[in-house]
Amino acid sequence: MAARRGNRRDRIPLVCLTVFLIVWVALAIRPRYRADWVLENLLTFVAVPLAVATYRRFRFSDQAYVQATLFLILHTIGSHYTYSEVPLGDWARDAFGLTRNHYDRLVHFLFGLLLLRPARELTLRRAQSLGAVRLFYLSFVSIVWWSAAYELIEWLVARVADPQAGTAYLGTQGDVWDAQKDMALASLGAALAALVDGWQVRRGARTRT
Repeated sequence: MAARRGNRRDRIPLVCLTVFLIVWVALAIRPRYRADWVLENLLTFVAVPLAVATYRRFRFSDQAYVQATLFLILHTIGSHYTYSEVPLGDWARDAFGLTRNHYDRLVHFLFGLLLLRPARELTLRRAQSLGAVRLFYLSFVSIVWWSAAYELIEWLVARVADPQAGTAYLGTQGDVWDAQKDMALASLGAALAALVDGWQVRRGARTRT
């Protein structure tokens, strides 16, 4: 009986990992720019094996696994084409008369929206005891910090990498304010996710009382 409950508990994380690996392997074949693909996947090479290795000691919620998987799939698509050349972004640019491919903007917004829950579970273990305002603030700040850290990592990697690959990796498309706009969109996504997450935590606390 205990083994059966354990199998049910492992089902969603296992499905998420399987789906991600299928997509990742498929898109690892003949990416548009191999050097850029390697740079884009550096954090994936660390984060996914670490999550698998520590699964028994630290398990996220099913919702967190699903949201993280969705984000990683979107990131994997961006790494296959490079963010500035994803076909969906090109289609939207041409269809709506935009000045650039905005796929990277979408993914930065979804970084905040989808990864706030996993980040909150990783850093704030007793969310119910924090109160609504403190939970919103700390969850929001954690994503803003990670967004800024990612932009700094991008800059450092681009400085030491092959210049051509580094330029594609940054994907600024000639916008000198690209990093600031990316962080602003991640912050917006995080603010929306923090409101929803705080409401879910409070509802769960009321249900248990």
